Amino acid sequence: MEEIKVFVADERHIKYVDTILDTIERAAKIRGTGIAKRSPEYVKQKMLERKAIIALDGDKFAGFCYIESWSNKQFVANSGLIVVDTYRGHGLAKRIKRKAFELSRERFPEAKIFGLTTGEAVMKINNELGYRPVAFASLTDDPAFWKGCESCVNFDILQRNNRRMCLCTGMLYDPHEHENKDNQELK
Repeated sequence: MEEIKVFVADERHIKYVDTILDTIERAAKIRGTGIAKRSPEYVKQKMLERKAIIALDGDKFAGFCYIESWSNKQFVANSGLIVVDTYRGHGLAKRIKRKAFELSRERFPEAKIFGLTTGEAVMKINNELGYRPVAFASLTDDPAFWKGCESCVNFDILQRNNRRMCLCTGMLYDPHEHENKDNQELK
């Protein structure tokens, strides 16, 4: 797996957009979980903005994730994490997620980083990065973010609960909490 390169995507990687979206859709169907669908234009834009992480095995697509800021850059979501099934179980998701986390901290150092997931493996990775589970009220209230949930098969659950809960777990990394911990450890 070390030969797989994980890096920030750019215009050279637009050729992988359809493969990325097909891989995400297939994985969601197999797992039977919800996932917010994104258009090819949206994923392409993330690459052009250098807000996407791609993993390649030579020129073969292996994984992906992107970041997006919300609520006046107070929040950043790491979304769309996917690893091609033949590459799963070797730590690639963790490498992609770590790179997305680093990109989020670099581009938006003051922002809280969050994600929604139904996957235990992603929850574990997030936990290792310093995220903690939170109520949805602790996440962005930006309507544009929550609109993305409309394409999820579980949207009715979110809507029925007035956006307070769903099948996903909200996880949050607050850089200010970690600053305080680091300062406490220095004393």
